[in-house]
Amino acid sequence: MRSGHGGSPDFHERHPMLFLVAALLLLGLMLGTVAHAPLSFTLVAAAVIGVWLAVFAVRERHGRRRETSN
Repeated sequence: MRSGHGGSPDFHERHPMLFLVAALLLLGLMLGTVAHAPLSFTLVAAAVIGVWLAVFAVRERHGRRRETSN
C-alpha cells in the first residue's frame, strides 16, 4: 500500500470502497427526499456527489497507474 507522506496510509487509501459505498448511500438518501426538496437544492446536491465521485475515480486511476509502474 502506498502512504501519503511517508507515514501511515490515509483512511481513503486503506478503505477506497468505503467512499464509493458512502456516496451511493448518500445518493439513495437524496433520491428519497428529492420529492420534498426544492429543485435548486437537488441540483446542487447532485453536482456535489458527481464531483466527489469524479475525484474518487481520478485518484483511484492515478493510484493504480503509480502502483503498476513501480
